[in-house]
Amino acid sequence: TADHGLAVGNHGLLGKQNMYDHSLRSPLIIAGPDVPKGKRVEAPVYLQDVMATALDCAGGTVPDWVEFHSLRSFIEGTRRESHYSAMYGAYMDLQRMIRSDDYKLIVYPKSGVVKLFHLAEDPRELHDLASDPGQRSRIHDLYRELQDMMSAMGDTLQLPPFS
Repeated sequence: TADHGLAVGNHGLLGKQNMYDHSLRSPLIIAGPDVPKGKRVEAPVYLQDVMATALDCAGGTVPDWVEFHSLRSFIEGTRRESHYSAMYGAYMDLQRMIRSDDYKLIVYPKSGVVKLFHLAEDPRELHDLASDPGQRSRIHDLYRELQDMMSAMGDTLQLPPFS
């Protein structure tokens, strides 16, 4: 695996301190004696899943307090879907993100800016749908789901009320 990627000009940004996929998604390659060569799985995972995977593959027990999942079932081919119904991201007190189904909501709490992207149709996140009145209920639902995930993760940042 690697660190998260630099934006290198994408979205007018240079660093990696953003919630766009070009910076948020880090590569993950698993190799070993029982790992099929050339197999590719497209399922959202957290980098922290690597620890649970290493314990599981070494014959250890993943402690109950570990909030992440072993990827062994992906390696063995018994699972194709993510363990997670949604993915959560945070950067300091400046950005929060939720990715659920084919949509991503990015919230910039200090400025009150909210962005919505339909990743299946817009994988490069170039068309912000947040101003589309037809997306208002989706944004509201994702905003509420983001707040629930923040609470579950112990994130105490208070987002501005959704209006």
